[in-house]
Amino acid sequence: MARKMVDCRTMPSEINCTLTIAGEQDEVLDAAVAHAVAKHGHDDTAELREQLRAGLVDAEPAMA
Repeated sequence: MARKMVDCRTMPSEINCTLTIAGEQDEVLDAAVAHAVAKHGHDDTAELREQLRAGLVDAEPAMA
């Protein structure tokens, strides 16, 4: 399965967050939701999960 990533810099943010999360799609989505709730004050809703899922992009392969 292709690695996915989400980058807070591409999302609207009042705190100018620079976090990037990469990994398997389900892992990234769960981590991004936890981050959005803990650091950005969002509620864990189906709408938030869908917005984050829509923002996932293919991640660059890790450099060795």
